[in-house]
Amino acid sequence: MSNDRHKQDVTQIASQVQAFFKQKKPFRIFHGSTNSTRILSFKRGEMLDMSKFDRILSVNKSKRTAIVEPNVPMDKLVNHTLKYGLVPPVIMEFPGITVGGGIQGGAGESSSYKWGCFNQTFNWYEMVLADGKVVKASPTKNADLFYGTAGSYGTLGAMTAGEIQLVPAQKYVRVTYIPVDSFDNATKTIDTAIAKNHDFIDGIMFARDQGVIMVGDMTDEIMGSIQRFSRAHDPWFYLHAQKMTRDQPVTETVPLRDYLFRYDRGAFWVGRFAFELFGVAFTRFNRWLLNPILHTRKLYQALQESGASQQHVVQDLALPRDKAVKFMEFVDSTLDVYPLWLCPLRPDDQSPLQSNNLATPMVINVGVWGSRIESYDAFLSANRAIEKQLKKLGGKKWFYAHSYYSESEFWSIYDKSAYDDLRTKYHASHLPNIFDKIRVSERFPINMKRGVYRTIFGRAKLKIKN
Repeated sequence: MSNDRHKQDVTQIASQVQAFFKQKKPFRIFHGSTNSTRILSFKRGEMLDMSKFDRILSVNKSKRTAIVEPNVPMDKLVNHTLKYGLVPPVIMEFPGITVGGGIQGGAGESSSYKWGCFNQTFNWYEMVLADGKVVKASPTKNADLFYGTAGSYGTLGAMTAGEIQLVPAQKYVRVTYIPVDSFDNATKTIDTAIAKNHDFIDGIMFARDQGVIMVGDMTDEIMGSIQRFSRAHDPWFYLHAQKMTRDQPVTETVPLRDYLFRYDRGAFWVGRFAFELFGVAFTRFNRWLLNPILHTRKLYQALQESGASQQHVVQDLALPRDKAVKFMEFVDSTLDVYPLWLCPLRPDDQSPLQSNNLATPMVINVGVWGSRIESYDAFLSANRAIEKQLKKLGGKKWFYAHSYYSESEFWSIYDKSAYDDLRTKYHASHLPNIFDKIRVSERFPINMKRGVYRTIFGRAKLKIKN
C-alpha cells in the first residue's frame, strides 16, 4: 500500500512541477520542518510541499538496503531498521534531521571518516527534475546528477526516494574518552584513532589546553558501566564528556540509540544559551525540569520563530587535516568560542558543491557554536572573519548555516561551471541557485523570548505566505 501511495504522490508532485516549468516559475521545497539556522519563509504559490514523503517503503535484510522517502527523520529510520538488526552506517546526531536534508546538505557524523557523508551511503535516488520528468540517478545512470545532488539544497530538482545501505547493528557502543591537552594533540589522537579503524570518532575541545577525543565501537558486550543520555535525568552528553578530561582514558558502554542521538538533548551545548537568555540557573535540576523543550526539534522551532540565529555564531567548517589546528588557533585568538566540536570526515570529491578540491583523503569538521552577540554589526563581523579565514586555509562550510559571502567570493570557492552545467542539463536553470538560497540577504526581526514562549506552547512553525 505504501508503494502505491508513493507512486501516486510522485505523480502529483511531477504534475505540479510541470506546471511550474511551463510558466518558468521558480519553486522552493517545503518539508514542514528544518534544521537550518537560516530564517526560512515560503510563498504558497511558489512552494512544492514534500512534507508527506515520510515513509520507509521497504527494507531488504539480505541485501542490507532500505528504500526511503526524503522526509523520513533519523529516529524513525533507526527505529525501523533496528527491527531487522540493521542500521544506516551514518546517522546524524539530531533525530529530526531528515533523509533528504542529510543528502541535500551533505551531512556527516562520527562514522563519516569511514563511510563518508550521509549521501555517500546511498545507491540511487529517485528525482523529479525541474521540468517534471521522473528519473533515477545512480553511479551508473545519470551519474552526474547522482553526485551533484549532494549539497545542492533542492536546486537541481525534488528528491522523492532513495536506496540507503545498511550495516549490522549491535546493542551497544563501547565509548572510550581520551583526554587531550592541545589542538595538535587532538588532531594527532584523531589520526591514531583512524588508523585503528574504530566505528565512531569525534572530539570536543573545552579550551585550547583541555579536550577529549571519543572513539566508539559497536558491541553486544558490556564493558564498564552503562551510561545513557536520552532520559530527562541523564546528563547532557557534552557535560558528561567534560568530566572525562582526566589523566587517563575512560571506557563505558552506551546503548546504540543513546549514542547515535547523544547530542539531541541540549543540541550539543547550544541549548544552554536559552538559560542565559531567561536568567535561569544552568543546573541539573533545571535541565531535568525543562527537558521537554530542550530537545533539538523544539530548539530549532524556537530558532526559526525568534530569529535568534542572528545573534549566535552557529557554523560547521570543513578544514583540510593539516589546516585544522591553524583554524582552531584562529577561533581561540579571535572569537574565544568554546566548546569546539571536532569530527573527521571523508569528503565527497565527486560533488561540485561538496568536494574540497584538494588531494586529501580526510578533512576535519570544526563546529563553532558561540554565545549571544547582541550587536548585529559585531555578529556579522564574526561570521565574515570566519569565512575569510576559512577561504585562506582552503576550507568549506556546511550550507545549513548563515553565509555572508559575496557572489564572487562564493563562486571562487565552489565549482560554478560544473554546477551550472548540471542545472542546464536537467532543466533547473530557472530555479534559485545555491548562492541565492543560502546567502543571508536581509535581517529579520529578533524576538527570542517570544520564540521560546511560542515553542513551549507548540505553535512555532515555518512561515508560509499567501
